[in-house]
Amino acid sequence: MKRLEIIGNRSIEEDLFELFKAKGVVKKYTKFPIVHGVGSTNPKQGDPIWPEENFLLIIYCDEEEASAIRDIVKELRGYFPTEGLRMFEMYAEQTV
Repeated sequence: MKRLEIIGNRSIEEDLFELFKAKGVVKKYTKFPIVHGVGSTNPKQGDPIWPEENFLLIIYCDEEEASAIRDIVKELRGYFPTEGLRMFEMYAEQTV
Protein backbone atom coordinates (compact mmCIF):
# COMPACT_ATOMS: atom_id res chain seq x y z
CA MET A 1 0.00 0.00 0.00
CA LYS A 2 1.18 3.54 -0.76
CA ARG A 3 0.57 6.80 1.03
CA LEU A 4 0.58 9.78 -1.30
CA GLU A 5 0.66 13.39 -0.21
CA ILE A 6 -0.16 15.97 -2.84
CA ILE A 7 0.38 19.65 -2.06
CA GLY A 8 -0.80 22.16 -4.64
CA ASN A 9 -1.94 25.67 -5.29
CA ARG A 10 -5.69 25.98 -4.75
CA SER A 11 -5.97 27.58 -8.20
CA ILE A 12 -5.38 24.18 -9.86
CA GLU A 13 -7.27 21.96 -7.41
CA GLU A 14 -10.34 21.67 -9.64
CA ASP A 15 -8.18 20.71 -12.63
CA LEU A 16 -6.53 17.96 -10.57
CA PHE A 17 -9.86 16.49 -9.48
CA GLU A 18 -11.18 16.62 -13.05
CA LEU A 19 -8.20 14.52 -14.19
CA PHE A 20 -8.72 12.10 -11.29
CA LYS A 21 -12.35 11.66 -12.34
CA ALA A 22 -11.47 11.24 -16.03
CA LYS A 23 -8.93 8.52 -15.16
CA GLY A 24 -11.17 6.85 -12.56
CA VAL A 25 -8.77 7.23 -9.62
CA VAL A 26 -8.78 8.82 -6.15
CA LYS A 27 -12.22 7.90 -4.94
CA LYS A 28 -11.08 8.01 -1.29
CA TYR A 29 -8.86 10.68 0.20
CA THR A 30 -8.40 13.11 3.07
CA LYS A 31 -8.24 16.77 2.14
CA PHE A 32 -6.92 19.72 4.07
CA PRO A 33 -8.55 22.52 2.05
CA ILE A 34 -6.26 25.34 3.17
CA VAL A 35 -2.58 24.97 4.02
CA HIS A 36 0.10 27.62 4.16
CA GLY A 37 3.79 27.22 3.51
CA VAL A 38 6.89 27.98 1.52
CA GLY A 39 8.27 25.61 -1.08
CA SER A 40 10.11 26.05 -4.36
CA THR A 41 7.53 28.53 -5.72
CA ASN A 42 6.20 31.72 -4.11
CA PRO A 43 5.07 31.47 -0.47
CA LYS A 44 1.43 30.60 0.06
CA GLN A 45 0.45 32.38 3.27
CA GLY A 46 -3.13 33.60 2.72
CA ASP A 47 -2.21 37.10 3.82
CA PRO A 48 -2.07 40.48 2.02
CA ILE A 49 1.59 40.00 1.08
CA TRP A 50 1.35 36.37 -0.09
CA PRO A 51 -2.40 35.86 -0.67
CA GLU A 52 -2.35 32.47 -2.38
CA GLU A 53 -3.06 29.24 -0.48
CA ASN A 54 -2.40 25.54 -0.99
CA PHE A 55 -4.42 22.39 -0.41
CA LEU A 56 -3.15 19.02 0.80
CA LEU A 57 -4.47 15.58 -0.16
CA ILE A 58 -3.55 12.35 1.60
CA ILE A 59 -4.34 9.24 -0.41
CA TYR A 60 -3.85 5.56 0.46
CA CYS A 61 -3.85 3.29 -2.58
CA ASP A 62 -2.19 0.34 -4.28
CA GLU A 63 0.84 0.65 -6.57
CA GLU A 64 -1.26 0.60 -9.75
CA GLU A 65 -3.36 3.57 -8.66
CA ALA A 66 -0.26 5.37 -7.34
CA SER A 67 1.32 5.06 -10.77
CA ALA A 68 -1.77 6.56 -12.45
CA ILE A 69 -1.83 9.41 -9.93
CA ARG A 70 1.89 10.04 -10.49
CA ASP A 71 1.20 10.41 -14.23
CA ILE A 72 -1.69 12.82 -13.58
CA VAL A 73 0.44 15.02 -11.34
CA LYS A 74 3.21 15.11 -13.97
CA GLU A 75 0.65 16.00 -16.65
CA LEU A 76 -0.84 18.82 -14.59
CA ARG A 77 2.60 20.19 -13.71
CA GLY A 78 3.21 20.42 -17.45
CA TYR A 79 0.11 22.59 -17.85
CA PHE A 80 0.87 24.78 -14.82
CA PRO A 81 4.66 24.78 -14.28
CA THR A 82 4.70 27.86 -12.02
CA GLU A 83 1.67 27.15 -9.79
CA GLY A 84 3.26 24.75 -7.33
CA LEU A 85 2.24 21.10 -7.31
CA ARG A 86 4.20 18.34 -5.59
CA MET A 87 3.57 14.72 -4.76
CA PHE A 88 5.33 12.70 -2.07
CA GLU A 89 5.05 8.95 -1.94
CA MET A 90 5.86 6.45 0.78
CA TYR A 91 5.16 2.87 1.67
CA ALA A 92 2.32 2.43 4.17
CA GLU A 93 1.26 -0.61 6.12
CA GLN A 94 -2.17 -0.92 7.66
CA THR A 95 -1.69 -2.03 11.25
CA VAL A 96 -5.20 -2.19 12.66
